[in-house]
Amino acid sequence: MTVWYSGRMKRLGIDFGTKKIGIAVTDDAGKMAFPRAVVPNDESFVAYIVDVVTKEHIDEIVVGHSLNNHGEPNPVHKQVQDFIADITLSLGIPVHLEPEQYSSKQAGQIQGNTKLLDASAAAIILDSFITKQCN
Repeated sequence: MTVWYSGRMKRLGIDFGTKKIGIAVTDDAGKMAFPRAVVPNDESFVAYIVDVVTKEHIDEIVVGHSLNNHGEPNPVHKQVQDFIADITLSLGIPVHLEPEQYSSKQAGQIQGNTKLLDASAAAIILDSFITKQCN
């Protein structure tokens, strides 16, 4: 029997903030990250992610690992851990952490301070993860 690998590995990237959250999605092959949306960090956020993962057939999630400049967890880190636990129980797909230091600053330098800044930061986080997987 021959098994064909489709090359499909669609990913969702998240730039997790206390007030708003940036979302990015890859192409179907999981090779290119695109900013998608900025959503409020409220009680409906997990349901929003579950909906996107289901509709977009996401295979794995990459969340920005929120650390301070010394590599230690910052105040957002606990919320990120809680989110990962919730989403893992809800979806059962792999969730990865990717360092996010300066992703918002980098996004701002590329595009300016627009309403999609956090989504662009999520795309940068996701692209960083993809690049490491390809090497």
